[in-house]
Amino acid sequence: MPSWESLLTFSVASLILIAIPGPSVLFVIGRSLAYGRRGGLLSVLGNGLGTLPLVAAVALGVGTIVAQSAVLFTVIKMLGAAYLVYLGIQAI
Repeated sequence: MPSWESLLTFSVASLILIAIPGPSVLFVIGRSLAYGRRGGLLSVLGNGLGTLPLVAAVALGVGTIVAQSAVLFTVIKMLGAAYLVYLGIQAI
């Protein structure tokens, strides 16, 4: 059993991290302001559905394989960065 100090520290850190809006929350707020309630709700739905492939991959053990392979992790990071650059160019 963790000590009370550890539990208190963990609880305070958790509350701070929960209170700070992340990119998904900011995205939903922006879409809601631009497109109204329907756009905001569809953005929430899209964010939620977007996590399903990640959860499925981790459940199938892909997370463990990636965590143990530095090369594979680096390749995935570079592909993600390239995709973000592509999205940025498309947005311009």
